[in-house]
Amino acid sequence: MKTLILVRHGKSSWEYNVSDRDRPLLPRGINDGLLISEKWMLENTKIDFLYSSPANRALHTATIFLRQLDFPLEQFQLSDMLYDFSGDSVLQFIKELDNDLETVMIFGHNHAFTHIANSLGNTYIDNVPTTGLVQLQFGIDRWDETDKGTTVKTIFPKHFR
Repeated sequence: MKTLILVRHGKSSWEYNVSDRDRPLLPRGINDGLLISEKWMLENTKIDFLYSSPANRALHTATIFLRQLDFPLEQFQLSDMLYDFSGDSVLQFIKELDNDLETVMIFGHNHAFTHIANSLGNTYIDNVPTTGLVQLQFGIDRWDETDKGTTVKTIFPKHFR
């Protein structure tokens, strides 16, 4: 059994003249990161590894989760494959994960994460919102066999406002 947890980055700012990779989170993005990571902690799910897109907004969101979950930094890594908006590189990344990892959390971007959630899950999601979390489960032993699975849980900020 393999479990994938997708977390879209928090709400980011467009007010700075910086590259797309360097856009920061808005205060709302930080607050939503704290909120969703706190709600996720209640699930008490063991995570084997966390990966993030290197974009500032995704990395900052991942850092909030790392701190809240008291997650070991040696089990965290950046991947350029997660700086993807179509979902093609994200799917390839998933299929190349180490088979020793049972539960993986990844931080990235839309439209890739909505596409992945709908392609691999069994529940249609119109749009994974900023700081939205989607947990998918697969009855497989190897990540390269990843195909249609089960959407186990969604945790979106709007559920708590």
